[in-house]
Amino acid sequence: MSFQHDGAGLGEKHNGLPQYGQAHDSSSDNEKGHNSMGIPGEDGVITTENNELARGLKGRHMQMIAMQVLPDSIGGAIGAGLFVGSAGAFQSGGPASVIIGFTLVGIMIYFMMQALAELAVLYPINGAFTMYICRFIDPSWGFACGVEYAISWLTVLPFEISAACNIIHYWPGSEGINNAAWIVPLLVALVVIQFFGVKGYGEVEFVLSAMKIAACIGFMILGIIINCGGVPTDDRGYIGNRYFKEPYSSAGFLNGFHGFCGVFTTAAFAYTGTELTGLAAAETADPKKEIPKASKQVVWRIAIFYIVNLALVGLVLPANSPLYDTPGATSRHSPFVLAIQLAGIKVLPSIFNAVILIAVMSVANSCTFGSTRTLQALAANGMGPKIAAYVDKKGRPLTVVGLQLLFGCLAFVNLSPKGGTIFNWLLSLSGITVLFVFASIGVSHIRFRMAWKLNGHSLDELPYQASAGVYGSYICVLINVLALIASFYTSLYPVGGPNLDAETFFINYLAGPLLIFLYACWKIYSWFYVPAHRPLYIKIKDIDIYSGMRQGQRDIINGVVPIEEQTSFQAEKKGGMAGWMKKSVQVLI
Repeated sequence: MSFQHDGAGLGEKHNGLPQYGQAHDSSSDNEKGHNSMGIPGEDGVITTENNELARGLKGRHMQMIAMQVLPDSIGGAIGAGLFVGSAGAFQSGGPASVIIGFTLVGIMIYFMMQALAELAVLYPINGAFTMYICRFIDPSWGFACGVEYAISWLTVLPFEISAACNIIHYWPGSEGINNAAWIVPLLVALVVIQFFGVKGYGEVEFVLSAMKIAACIGFMILGIIINCGGVPTDDRGYIGNRYFKEPYSSAGFLNGFHGFCGVFTTAAFAYTGTELTGLAAAETADPKKEIPKASKQVVWRIAIFYIVNLALVGLVLPANSPLYDTPGATSRHSPFVLAIQLAGIKVLPSIFNAVILIAVMSVANSCTFGSTRTLQALAANGMGPKIAAYVDKKGRPLTVVGLQLLFGCLAFVNLSPKGGTIFNWLLSLSGITVLFVFASIGVSHIRFRMAWKLNGHSLDELPYQASAGVYGSYICVLINVLALIASFYTSLYPVGGPNLDAETFFINYLAGPLLIFLYACWKIYSWFYVPAHRPLYIKIKDIDIYSGMRQGQRDIINGVVPIEEQTSFQAEKKGGMAGWMKKSVQVLI
């Protein structure tokens, strides 16, 4: 049986299985450049047989792409993530709140990545989770999430570039030099990277992320030495858990539950970018092998590079340290830089500032990947301008790449005295987007499993299974809902005030109303032009589980290849709780 497109409408039956347009064969490479929009089916979603992106990402690229992180989208210098974004969390909630908040959100991220890996291995299609939301929940909701997710990366890029300029001013030699002198070469560097397509993106991320990993490991060693009193220039001696007590904090907490809510929200934004592993599925040479590997390693990345580093910062730097309020470049407020300064170590703070600059450049590089792939996928599926779906002969979505780089030019706005205010409102368009996206990925996975079972398929037919199954996705959705509630609360009543301030609330929560507006726009549009999108959601029995499936998986379902010959990275085995615990330990290792 063939799944190749033969002009059949979506939902029609062929040999007992629904036919959903052109299937995606993960072994094929892009040979031609097209801007064809494909053929729309009954559900209005267009599955193209062109517009394929180049498969240039290798295993080592996927490992490093999963390292991409973004700090709180609303305050501070966005782009430094772990190194700078955590400063506000320490000040508002204290070290104990930071450790608990980042751990809880880290658990959510792990389950989200497992769900995304299961879907991405089975459906390595352009747009990944945006298309999964369209397919398994509702096209209108998928459109809203996809557009707002793209907006978040579009607006973050100019802010990343501006943040890089601010970080450069950490060094005295940069004083008096106009920021335009830094903005231009940074934009040129991004253009050059995009010229080499996805392979260039992967290579740059590999190098930059390797530097960040080295810096994290180095700080962990240094943090232990500082805490044990091993630095000659530090007269504090052995520190231990001194800063978890009065007068520094109350058992490690500041501002009680209110402060914890602020940390909880910040932590959710700090992990943004991990989902790029799923988005890269369509451009990975071997998604069946590399995506599970990268997704499973998220757990130790979270434990080591986030939790351990933040715990050490909380042990060696008081959350109420006056160093946080010193004037100067934003990177001087990094808890990592301040911890080194407090120990009286020379030169090293400047080196770590260079690491923060690398982190900013890394996320700026990721901006061009996250937004362009999402916009190209939406356009290729009839949810955007036809020109945005264009992919050249080398598999590069040139039109949307050009759009992203044009948004990068907004960095020149920061040359204005009121540039910071403008950027705050631009970023407010994307603020809590990631929470909706992560929750929607969890819901997509849950509904996929329901549709998979309803169509008579067993879990053994899946090439990769999420470690905790649908239970992990339920936990993912729950934590995201709690984060949205916490974000709403802290937007109304931010730590330190002002309370019930309209401007403060919308700068923090404007992305919520925007998401509803985008959803309503597509629902109204589809009411007249795409009748199949009129229902509030897709019924389980109507969910398409076949289009975009890997060729090898289609052969297994069709009986061409025995299911026993399928290589499953995480085959679900019976054994009750003991079996599940054993499998969890294997994933951790």
